[in-house]
Amino acid sequence: MLRVDSIVTFYGPCQSQFDLSLEVRAGEAVALLGRNGMGKTTTVRSIMGLTPARSGSIEFHGQSIRTFPAHHIAKLGIALVPEQRQVFPNLTVRENLVATAANRLKHPNPWTLARICQLFPILAERQHHFGNQLSGGEQQMVAIGRALMTNPRLLILDEATEGLA
Repeated sequence: MLRVDSIVTFYGPCQSQFDLSLEVRAGEAVALLGRNGMGKTTTVRSIMGLTPARSGSIEFHGQSIRTFPAHHIAKLGIALVPEQRQVFPNLTVRENLVATAANRLKHPNPWTLARICQLFPILAERQHHFGNQLSGGEQQMVAIGRALMTNPRLLILDEATEGLA
């Protein structure tokens, strides 16, 4: 499904990744582990086209995506739950979730608001609360639900447990 081969990434003149490779097959759950500053977020940002890799290859379902812009990568079916959640603070839980609803016709069982609320029942109770009124855990549920509402083929979570008690 996803193949990353020997990518090299820079922030300005400073090289931050050196020949990183990984593979994710359909149905797998893969964890990229390491201490702070080891390049986990840079890897995610490179895959998503937010910090483009200067060399190497990134393929999704056999298609090269290394030079694609982030919005094109998202349209191909890769969804990102970014670190620090980035929930829209002035939108309600419901508005946060439906804001990203996409690809509904291409899926036999698309993610819906009802399915997200089944997965995270507290969100049904909180659907009229604003994003900035939620706990860190509730914000993380919204961020995951928002990503699922895009009906992704691949879901990437960056720092999935950050800020949780």
